[in-house]
Amino acid sequence: MSTVAPHPPVSGALTSTPASLPMPSGSRRITLEEFLALPDDGVERWVIRGQLREKRDSDMTRRNRTHSITEGRITRILGKWLDQQPEPRGEIVCGEAGFLLRRNEATVTAGVDVALITAAQADSLTASTTLIEGPPLLIAEVLSPSDTLEEVTERVEEYLACGVPLIWVLNPYFKTLTVHRPGMDVAALSPTDTLSAYPQLPGFQARVSDFFR
Repeated sequence: MSTVAPHPPVSGALTSTPASLPMPSGSRRITLEEFLALPDDGVERWVIRGQLREKRDSDMTRRNRTHSITEGRITRILGKWLDQQPEPRGEIVCGEAGFLLRRNEATVTAGVDVALITAAQADSLTASTTLIEGPPLLIAEVLSPSDTLEEVTERVEEYLACGVPLIWVLNPYFKTLTVHRPGMDVAALSPTDTLSAYPQLPGFQARVSDFFR
């Protein structure tokens, strides 16, 4: 565990995991140490394969009521399932959780909405931990007005490449959810569908509509 440690809906739809996107203009290479030394100035920053990404839009760091409610519902639904699991069990982290997903050509995501980490990751957390090291069992991202299709796709693609086995992308405006797994087609679910998460979350089931108000 390291102790050194992203509205109108997104345009387009995440229906597949495409090949790597071109590097965004204005990105620059950065080390993990340089990233951790950056100021906390309201700019959202993350690193993909050693390349710094930034969003300076003032709306970027504000989470509106719709986003907050959806994040809370995800946490509650996952929490009910987690409480029924045998020990040792993992933990749910939310509210801009930070992860060091890989060290070689560092990938750092400092704004995960909700994640389920392993029991070993949870046991390794200390008061000085700023970044949870390694891929979690699940990342759930709630779309915000300032998100673009290119940004969300790049993040999902990199999460998969770093070994995250299960990713949910929730659109609280259309009340839809897409499921991403390595090497598998994306599953696009509507509010009337039932979400399962086998084998990552054995026995988990929830109505998609339950994630949204």
